[in-house]
This record gives sequence, structure tokens and C-alpha cells, in this order.
Amino acid sequence: MTAPGENMRINGDRLWDSLMDMAKIGPGIAGGNNRQTLTDEDGEGRKLFKSWCDNAGLTMGVDKIGNMFATRPGTDPDALPVHIGSHLDTQPTGGKYDGVLGVLAGLEVVRTMNDLGIKTRHPIVVTNWTNEEGARFAPAMLASGVFAGVHSLDFAYDRKDPEGKQFGEELKRIGWQGDEEVGARKMHAYFEYHIEQGPILEAEDKQIGVVTHCQGLWWLEFTLTGREAHTGSTPMNLRVNAGLAMARIVEMVQGVAMENQPGAVGGVGQVFFSPNSRNVLPGKVVFTVDIRSPDQTKLDGMRARIEKEATAICEALGVGYSVEAVGHFDPVTFDPTLVSAVRKAAEDLGYSHMNLISGAGHDACWAAKVAPTTMIMCPCVGGLSHNEAEEISKEWASAGADVLLRAVVETAGIVE
Repeated sequence: MTAPGENMRINGDRLWDSLMDMAKIGPGIAGGNNRQTLTDEDGEGRKLFKSWCDNAGLTMGVDKIGNMFATRPGTDPDALPVHIGSHLDTQPTGGKYDGVLGVLAGLEVVRTMNDLGIKTRHPIVVTNWTNEEGARFAPAMLASGVFAGVHSLDFAYDRKDPEGKQFGEELKRIGWQGDEEVGARKMHAYFEYHIEQGPILEAEDKQIGVVTHCQGLWWLEFTLTGREAHTGSTPMNLRVNAGLAMARIVEMVQGVAMENQPGAVGGVGQVFFSPNSRNVLPGKVVFTVDIRSPDQTKLDGMRARIEKEATAICEALGVGYSVEAVGHFDPVTFDPTLVSAVRKAAEDLGYSHMNLISGAGHDACWAAKVAPTTMIMCPCVGGLSHNEAEEISKEWASAGADVLLRAVVETAGIVE
């Protein structure tokens, strides 16, 4: 195998134009995007992506959960493909780059290979995973989880959004339920390019994040049952206050996370009060605790302690209590050979780089269960993500895509 030339680079203007064109679909209200999974906007974004893949000479396949696989053939019909992937769905108030950058950079890789006449032994497959965000249908990374055998297809189809609509029915409705069996495809390797969603690369003035690990995660959904009562006329000592129990649990989660520093985070981002009236103590409170760590022992220890202390808090207040794990993945160590390929590509191209541990979950976490996997990250301004003000530069996007191109081509085996 001959190594690609050191100056082989993607077309940064074309990548950026593609990002901006995709951002026109499902615009937010403050400069970002609202293209939640299985909405009409998601369907429109998929249609645009497919048209670009068709124009690049790629063959599109879609599986029963809506994952999209655009294939550029290799010279060896028996060689397993190198996948490049991420997701096109966004948060309700999402940015223009989270997920989308990885899919469209994958497309740009094959466009550049077409421009340069590069042939590889292994096929290249650009992948769009369904429902990575989990904003509309929990859990996150749902379709890649089914692909990796973590969830069943029936489990995914039965997920409901806050309006009670089912995942399976919505997938059919927007016309992106394919015929392929989920997980039938086998991979030689999987690469995912993503914005950092954190401030480290920018603060350290590095262009490339070489991702070595991904934090493990538990999402714990608590349901607390109190007694609805008038906030003005119910004596303090006669209240069964589910809201107070929630507040004490939130404070406790903060303390548990701080006591497990470094390398642990925890917090609450979603709360539902019922009946959610100003002058009625809540009869029910549902909220989700999100804890993460790259250390398995620390992660599971945090979960055990939080559940034990939450039980004690609720018992002391007479509040009913239940908890369900609604999201989980173990810490991931990415493939050392692919990590080295990314690091070498950055060095050969002259880009500054550093090792990173991903604080967020990604489809790569599930892909790593079925194939050698790694990630590349680029900086984002202020580390801001899951926010319409999310921002990166064209230069940052291009640098990471250059590294992606080189690492993918070397992994796929360039053919003279």
C-alpha cells in the first residue's frame, strides 16, 4: 500500500457550503436548527443527503430502522467496508454542526477521492444513524444501539415521543423505513468526526482532538410521588412535598459528582412537575439524573450511591419513589490502531493535536461493540453545543476532515 501524499486535502469550501445548505432545512429561531428525528424536516434533510450521495456515484442502502448507508465500492469485492458516520438529527434548539459535520465530512471524503481518482481496496460507506440525539425518542443513539445488538428493533419501534407518537409509525410516515436487516452489514473499521462539544481544544489552541476514550453514562429517571396540596394553606409540617425531595436529590447528585473528581460529572437537565401550577404542591415529579465517567468503577459507584441516598431522602419526607435506568453505555476505549492512524495523519499534515476523552455519547460508542472504531474532534467556540449559538470555523472543519480523509484512505488501502 502506498501512503497518500502529505498534501492530499479535502475541498473546505465545498464542505462548508454543504453544511450551510443542510442548515437551511429545519431552521431554528436563533441561527441553529430544529431537525428532530423522524420529523418532516428530518425526512427533507435525508432526501438532500441522498441526492448528494447519488451525484457522487454512491449506492444508497437503508435498513429497517432508517440508518442510511452510502457506498463507494472498493477494488476487492470481498473486503469489508470502512464506515464514516454520524447523524443528521438535531436537538430542538440544536446547532448547525453537531452530528451533521461528521456525515457531510464523510461525503466530502468520497467527493475528494472522486476528484483525485483515488481507489481503495476496501469500500467506503458514509453513514447517517437514526435518532442519535434521543431528544424526541429516548434513549439516545437508538438506531446504532439496535445495529450493535444492544436494543431490539421492537424496543425501538415502541418508543414514544412526548405526544405519544411511536417511533416505528413516524419512521414509516416520513418514508425512511428500509428493507435491510439492522446490523446485517459488517465493518472493517468505523470513523466518526464530530465537534468537541467542550472547551478543551480551543483553550489549548489545538486543531485536532485524537479521541482515545468515551465516557460511560447512566441516565436515571426518577419518579417521585407526593400529595397535591395548596401551597398557601397547607402547613409546612403536613406536606408530602415531591418537589422538595427532588431539590434535595439534585443537590446530592452535585455533591456525589464533586466527591468523585477528577473524571466524573453529574446533573439534572430535565424535570416535569405535575400539575405544574404556581399554587399547588406537585403530586408527581419526574426528572432524569445524568452521570458520566470514563472509569467503570467510579461510574457504577456513583449510581449506587445516588440511588441509596435518594431512597433515604424520600423516606424522610414520606415521598413515594421509583427509579428506572433509561439510558446507559459503559466507558469505551477506542481501537489503538485507528487512534494511531488519526494521530499520524494529524502529524503528517502538520496540524496541532492532543488526546481527548469524549464527554458526550456518540454512535461510535455502539459501533465499537461490533468493529474497530475511533473518533476525531474539532474545536467549537466556547465549548458550546446543544445550543443554536454553536459555532465552529471553516478552517477547523476542514482540518479535521483532512485528517479524516488521510486516516480513512490509509485504513481502506489505497490502490495504485
